[in-house]
Amino acid sequence: MRKQSIAAALGVAAVLLSGCTVGPKYKRPAIDTPTVYRGAETTGNTQTSETPHDLNGAALPGQPNSPASTALSLGDEKWWEIFGDPQLQELIRTALKQNYDVRIAAERVLESQAQLGVTRSQEFPQLSGGGGYTAQRYPSAQFGGLGSFVSHIGQLTTSASWNIDFWGQYRNATKAARAQLLASQWSQREVMDTLILDVAQGYFQLRTLDLELEISQRTLTSRQDSLKLTQTLESGGNTSLLDVRQAEELVSTAAAQIPDLERQIAQEENALQTLLGQNPGPITRGLPIDQQPRMPVVPAGLPSSLIERRPDIRQAEETLIAANAEIGVAKAAYFPAISLTGQVGTGSNALNTLFQDSSFAYTYGASATAPIFTAGRIRNNVRLTEAQKREAVLTYKKTIAQSFQDVSNALVAYQKFREFREQQERLVTASRDAVNLSNMRYEGGYASYLDVLTSQTTLFSGELTLASAREQEMLSLVQLYNALGGGWQQ
Repeated sequence: MRKQSIAAALGVAAVLLSGCTVGPKYKRPAIDTPTVYRGAETTGNTQTSETPHDLNGAALPGQPNSPASTALSLGDEKWWEIFGDPQLQELIRTALKQNYDVRIAAERVLESQAQLGVTRSQEFPQLSGGGGYTAQRYPSAQFGGLGSFVSHIGQLTTSASWNIDFWGQYRNATKAARAQLLASQWSQREVMDTLILDVAQGYFQLRTLDLELEISQRTLTSRQDSLKLTQTLESGGNTSLLDVRQAEELVSTAAAQIPDLERQIAQEENALQTLLGQNPGPITRGLPIDQQPRMPVVPAGLPSSLIERRPDIRQAEETLIAANAEIGVAKAAYFPAISLTGQVGTGSNALNTLFQDSSFAYTYGASATAPIFTAGRIRNNVRLTEAQKREAVLTYKKTIAQSFQDVSNALVAYQKFREFREQQERLVTASRDAVNLSNMRYEGGYASYLDVLTSQTTLFSGELTLASAREQEMLSLVQLYNALGGGWQQ
């Protein structure tokens, strides 16, 4: 009989411990995932397979799992494998260590870890203890002049309380806190992604400005030489004063570009130093913009794998998981709250008897409280959490849709900027030949200086446009890498 009573007590305790959890179980929302990215079909920038895949990119059960079923993606590459400039790599490493946004994101992760610990502690019994000692002297007159009296009272107490999580209120709260922790970790990785994007873009913009300054200075020197030649010809009566004025115009046009470019270079350097967590100052250069490694074919991979790779999508899903768990927390308020309490202690007016059996006392009990009338507070709180979950679902789907757009836009941009840069290189080559020919014809007296003016203006504009085209090509590669979820892998 005693064994049966013990077994029954253990069974009741097990039921109380496990309880039942109210609230919906999480299920990932269905997503309409395209088979390939738009912009990847005609450029050869993806590898696809006819093998069906789930949202995680894995082959569905019963389907062949061949090497072709896994698509390569630029987003799987390490950032130092994408950006081959050693100086750029060093800038990114410095930024990842010292950037204030990254450090703030790291502190937010620690905050979420601590919050998870606070929330999870509600699932366990709480134990507290205390003690005290009091001495009080009573006057002699109070006892009829028989002498004063001193009372010594000491006590030690230990109390325990446990709000039994029978309906899963605290367990759901822990699930929500754990999901928020994961969301903060993915947010930190998104900050790292964005930082790598910003540093790479800033560096390529800086190297483009350097090239434009070099072009302007080289053009200015060439035009100053041309002006001297024109002045010499004019003094000898071999050309007109109009040609001199046109040559002066070319010199002024090239000279006017230099101060503005120097201003932009200084400001871009300051912006990069801020990203590095440092004070404004110069930036050490590496490879010129026209020598940066380029990728002729960029593998985009399967759109389904993007859901697992992009930090902003993972963050949105963890936020959705937390919102789903909060519904269970809200629904648990409909049911009774069961609490166990107990206290044990000892008290005596003499220290030598403080720990005797006769000095010990204890109390224990259980209580249950249930809501009767809350004026709709519980019902509306449940409605609130359900609406927040629906909002989180829409945010999750919107984030995925935006990510597909980002990748498609970046694929098209990289392809078209590369084509534009190639065409602009041919234009600049032709413009250089035209300048040489027009100079030779002018010096030989077979052409007017207007031909020289036109050809040099076209070349100067073309070289600046080519520098910008190279910049846009590199920036689009950076944006594509970021859109594919690359960057945070260390």
